[in-house]
Amino acid sequence: MPIPSGGFVPQHQKEYPGNATPFVLATCIVAAMGGLIFGYDIGISGGVTSMPSFLKEFFPSVYKKEELDTSTNQYCKFNSETVTLFTSTLYVTALLASLVASTVTRKLGRRRSMLFGGLLFCSGAIINAFAQNVAMLIIGRALLGFGSVPLYLAEMAPYKYRGALNIVFQLSITIGILVANVVNYFFAKIYDWGWRLSLGGATIPAMIIIIGSIVLPDTPNSLIERGMYDKAIENLRRIRGIKEVDKEFNDLVEASKASNKVDHPWRNLVERKYRPHLTMAIAIPFFQQFTGINIIMFYAPVLFKTIGFHDNASLMSAVITGAFNVLATFVSIYGVDKWGRRLLFLQGGVQMLICQVVVAIFIGVKFGVSGNPAAQLPQWYAMLIVLCICLYVCAFAWSWGPLAWLVPSEIFPLEIRSAAQSINVSVNMFFTFVVAQVFLTMLCHLKFGLFLFFAFFIFVMSVFIYFFLTETKGIPIEEMSIVWKNHWFWCRFIPDNDDNDLEMAKNRQPPKSIN
Repeated sequence: MPIPSGGFVPQHQKEYPGNATPFVLATCIVAAMGGLIFGYDIGISGGVTSMPSFLKEFFPSVYKKEELDTSTNQYCKFNSETVTLFTSTLYVTALLASLVASTVTRKLGRRRSMLFGGLLFCSGAIINAFAQNVAMLIIGRALLGFGSVPLYLAEMAPYKYRGALNIVFQLSITIGILVANVVNYFFAKIYDWGWRLSLGGATIPAMIIIIGSIVLPDTPNSLIERGMYDKAIENLRRIRGIKEVDKEFNDLVEASKASNKVDHPWRNLVERKYRPHLTMAIAIPFFQQFTGINIIMFYAPVLFKTIGFHDNASLMSAVITGAFNVLATFVSIYGVDKWGRRLLFLQGGVQMLICQVVVAIFIGVKFGVSGNPAAQLPQWYAMLIVLCICLYVCAFAWSWGPLAWLVPSEIFPLEIRSAAQSINVSVNMFFTFVVAQVFLTMLCHLKFGLFLFFAFFIFVMSVFIYFFLTETKGIPIEEMSIVWKNHWFWCRFIPDNDDNDLEMAKNRQPPKSIN
């Protein structure tokens, strides 16, 4: 029996006028600086935890194993619950913040919630820079876990360019990671207090988002939700660069009225007709974290030191992978609205799978299970491992990195969007915390097999995308619900009694099939 692939591109009748004006480009770029903060905080933690002066002051037991003890298994030198708690605290508070983000964004608007997050980011960075003990480090990291940018970008961008503009958020994350790696490389040379400059550097992107959120307009969707129709249509005209926005504005108003009739968006998430939306809101962020990318992004310097690189070499290798991360994200910006989401998801999955297996083989051949600390990597061998890791990072950067934020932010109907986006971010942050918390322990016990562990999940998630994710490129965000009607599996969950959906369905092509 033929199985529809779900890879078709539905044809829609409504086409809202408007372009990617300089105004909307500027606002989206400034808003995406929230990703710069997030990326900086991801990249900075792994670097400072590889600095001897930082370890000596806050984690002396790890410092002893790393610098003084030559008998410890190479895979286990950094195994410390306190170190992982310092790294992963950021994601616990991000999880808690995401649970209340729905209420905050609906009541205060997208822009004010970004301003509030920027202030907390700045406070956390200052506390970390002046930390005197582990408790201050953890409190500072806890204040860094807030933000709501992807939803803002999805609602500001014209649907024809929504994919590329939304990925600017992911690009800013990769730039933040690269900046953090470069900062760590240079500040590590300041032995006694260079780590303070690294941690305190987060105040700079925090100030950018604070200033930016003050001058940014709120999204038309958010203004309509709060009954500010005149200001909403004025903002919509500025964003689209034309005066004739009545068609789009009326559709936004109708969608908002429909959502206001919903008293319990959280309860409605579990309704049968939202089954595909809820599944994607949970599955996609879960799979993103189990690609194993956080092995590289959180602990790149630690990982490179584990496989035989010295201090400066490990930090420089992290800079190299960070640079590949940034460059590869441009591929996604260029191709996401041209090639589609599914193609990038699948190609990236295959490339990541191959790279994970190859890295596992290379490390296993050199260090085996014993993790002989006396083993030294030849330069050509070490560079080969770095190259494989860079190819893996590239695949993630143009596929699962940006798309795991983009697709969930664009598929939800307005009546459940804030609640569903909170679920998406909560799942992402929860499993980010889980991976960050257990990685060093898993590395100590699974050795090189840890890369095979993540390779298995990459295979599973690629199969999931192939069969269950429909293409969403080029679909106006307020018409997104109709795409599930044309999917071979999800169509059974979507009711046929919605007149608007039926009208739009008549103007769409039926799904293609594969034999």
